[in-house]
Amino acid sequence: MNRTLLIRNGYLVDPGTGFEGKADLLIKDGVIAGVGEHLETEEADARTIDAEGLTVLPGLVDIHVHLRDPGFTYKEDVGSGTEAAAHGGVTTLLAMPNTMPPMDSTDRISYVLNKAKSLSKVHVHQSSAITKDMKGEELVDIDGLCDFGIKAFSEDGKSVMSSVLMRQAMKRIKAHDALICDHCEDIDLVCGGVMNDDANAARLGLPGISNSVEDVIAARDTILAMETGVRLHLCHCSTEGSVEIVRMAKKKGAEVSAEVCPHHFILTSDDITEDDGNFKMNPPLRSKADRDALIEGLVDGTIECISTDHAPHGAEEKTRGIRKSPFGIVGIESSAALTYTALVKTGKLTLMQMAEKMSLNPARILRVPGGTLAEGSPADVAIFDFNKSYVINPADFRSRGKNTPFAGKEVYGSCQYTISGGEIVWEDRT
Repeated sequence: MNRTLLIRNGYLVDPGTGFEGKADLLIKDGVIAGVGEHLETEEADARTIDAEGLTVLPGLVDIHVHLRDPGFTYKEDVGSGTEAAAHGGVTTLLAMPNTMPPMDSTDRISYVLNKAKSLSKVHVHQSSAITKDMKGEELVDIDGLCDFGIKAFSEDGKSVMSSVLMRQAMKRIKAHDALICDHCEDIDLVCGGVMNDDANAARLGLPGISNSVEDVIAARDTILAMETGVRLHLCHCSTEGSVEIVRMAKKKGAEVSAEVCPHHFILTSDDITEDDGNFKMNPPLRSKADRDALIEGLVDGTIECISTDHAPHGAEEKTRGIRKSPFGIVGIESSAALTYTALVKTGKLTLMQMAEKMSLNPARILRVPGGTLAEGSPADVAIFDFNKSYVINPADFRSRGKNTPFAGKEVYGSCQYTISGGEIVWEDRT
């Protein structure tokens, strides 16, 4: 049930309108009803939040999340995943389709959406696979899925290896002006690799994954997107080559966007000092040159979006070392703090740019509401304390997954309140 909320004295950062400064925010019936100084409400049951010293942002929009539901609910499910999202200030997410069975039909997708309606604390959008059962052999019913309301298609966790099939998919997805979220990985070049192909892999005696694994598919699919006109979004970019490919495509006027995850713009393979499965992700941590190129891409606008690739696993699964552990780390609860600490506090990005890349731009790319605190907009809001530091402790996560390489890292930016559709869905009571 929506109630009236009055957020007083917060420092508002709204990339949708460009406003940044101290102001009050009034929320009524799930909508932002006012922005300004000294706002009042006559509602008897109104709640007031004193945001003095806090930063008020549009709710974060994460367009790369694995809810693991159905099939892997011991890792995560819709309930725990959306609770984790709320804990991290995320009010809208796009779930990836590589569940078991994969999300490749309206019946399967309805399962997630219906479950989200009853359990979710935030707005959940479900992407569809590109091929049936994600086998890379036959396209899903793209027309029917788009008519159903699907906004994005992805083969996340792998690429559609057939160029012919991918081109056909792009043409049909373009006809509906939907989005492709592209996991770029040439499986024929992986050769059993488990971390970046460099001296650190050699030191640990582990097979490497070259940059070409990502770059080849990024180049292929960008070329196909330029030919077909489809909206293409490159997921979890990790290489200097991917940044250059996106930069080139933008100069050519292609509708190509890209995201980077905090682990890729903070860590490098040099940070892997021992055989720890919590440092295994796909794509892997790359070189310092790659990391610097990713940050440059964020700064100059080539990369418009920061997402997490939130990928929870069971605790035991990540104790098997880098060779045998599954790929993936969690991130939805720490992404804002990591981004603020690594990029804003160091002066690489402004707070407004952070809000653009974590809220406004992903909402625009997915074409869903969000990303602004403008009057009349849905009341999706995240309130952070960026003044005090804390240490990341996986035991505090609401996600079932605790697999992070950032355990013990000091960061700034704890989420104090998350408001989704006008309802407080997370409140820090410590």
